[in-house]
Amino acid sequence: MFTQEDLKQLEKKGIPEELAREQILKFEKGFPYIRLAAPATVSSGILSIEGQELEELITYFEANSGKLGILKFVPSSGAATRMFKDLFNWRDQLRQGKKPAEIAKEDKQADQFFKKMWSFAFWDDLAALLKEKGKDADDLFFKKDFLTLIDTLLEDQGLGYAMLPKGLLKFHRYEGYNRTPVEEHLVEGAHYSCDSENTVKIHFTVSPEHRGRFVNHVGDVLKAYEEEFGLRFEIKFSVQKPSTDTIAVDLNNQPFRDSDNSLLFRPGGHGALIQNLNEIKEDVVFIKNIDNVVPDSFKDYTYQYKKALGGMLIIYQEKIHNALRAMDKGTFGAKDYARMRKFAIEKLFMDKALLPEDSSKGIENMRSLFNRPMRICGMVKNVGEPGGGPFWVENPADNSHSLQIVESSQVDHNDSHQKEIFEQATHFNPVDLVCGLKDHNGEAFDLLRYIDHNTGFISQKSKDGKDLKAQELPGLWNGAMANWITIFVEVPLITFNPVKTIMDLLRKEHI
Repeated sequence: MFTQEDLKQLEKKGIPEELAREQILKFEKGFPYIRLAAPATVSSGILSIEGQELEELITYFEANSGKLGILKFVPSSGAATRMFKDLFNWRDQLRQGKKPAEIAKEDKQADQFFKKMWSFAFWDDLAALLKEKGKDADDLFFKKDFLTLIDTLLEDQGLGYAMLPKGLLKFHRYEGYNRTPVEEHLVEGAHYSCDSENTVKIHFTVSPEHRGRFVNHVGDVLKAYEEEFGLRFEIKFSVQKPSTDTIAVDLNNQPFRDSDNSLLFRPGGHGALIQNLNEIKEDVVFIKNIDNVVPDSFKDYTYQYKKALGGMLIIYQEKIHNALRAMDKGTFGAKDYARMRKFAIEKLFMDKALLPEDSSKGIENMRSLFNRPMRICGMVKNVGEPGGGPFWVENPADNSHSLQIVESSQVDHNDSHQKEIFEQATHFNPVDLVCGLKDHNGEAFDLLRYIDHNTGFISQKSKDGKDLKAQELPGLWNGAMANWITIFVEVPLITFNPVKTIMDLLRKEHI
């Protein structure tokens, strides 16, 4: 199957031949669908915190987080190309001679964009660049020369927004300056990711081709934020490892070959970032996507619930770690077991079938169930957003149930019962996680041990006009964390404000 040249290519990428063969076998056999038992709801699987409990969790976090190593982990490699899909369409129509008024009459979003283009945070940069070219942005706007304006915004000879990552685009306006998502994450980090030494640690995962741009941007703005908050920022960047790329195959499940006969590999998806996360050595890690940011006027809810989720993580881990230490010492008795069994079932939503009432039969099971990384996952009410959500899932090995974040692609929609359960979801995954990565002895877990490798998926793509099949690794918050202790907590919808299209920046949450 593999030539000597292929083996050299695999070795260069750090992919063992055996792993490449396993991936091809998965193309042949496919991935099993996940078996949903029920949607997780506030009455079953999702905790709701508010009022006094919310305040107590926030207070606990503020009092105890300084004792721990804290880091904010931000997946940031996504390109902004899809953000501008509508702009490409409107530009094509303009190039064909269609008037802005005609486009606006047929498309309400185009009408809004043409009327409000001056209000976007990128307008100042656009105007400055056009001035260098001897043009006046306001004059072009008044004359409705949107073709020139859009070209200058998107193309490489202009601001190049079409090919930049989202993290480097100007999202929000402020008095006298504008911020990128990277800057908004710096501000967020100053409010809930600061340690006892007044250091804010943030880790951005970026694409290799844009790493230099991220480094330069942070270098340009960091001093101002350190002075504003009186803190030190420690910013690091990493890229998806080449060894996490997956081999592509043709429709006959044979290795797909490029025009030079070399093997074709494709990125393994965000699940590959479990490798990057596995190298983090801090105790508590907040995870949030790069585009889910708001201006300062909307940040209070974000700060409150980030701290509350962090407080819950610290409290729950202390309970678990104390129990494990007692088990290690042999001082964990029947009463301790009964107390922690109740906690595990009611607060950690562990299947009581795995924890028999008799402590002599259950302690070792409890030890195994407790000695895992933990994640507290914020969940927002379902408002029709595409993507995954919280569910009770059947584990085929022992017929137990566990809480999982499940994507639509993992579900067999041809099974009417499974489809019905998926459609009954009350909540949606906004990627709002706080994770505990160390055990009761202070040692970092090997996160690669807790991946469910059966939760990847296969999609059909094309290259140079030829059809191929691609394989994505288990998603970072799906299969890559499938065997973690998982707790779902309802958080307000206002904490979820992603920017998927440029028009999202005109929503009140981004102005």
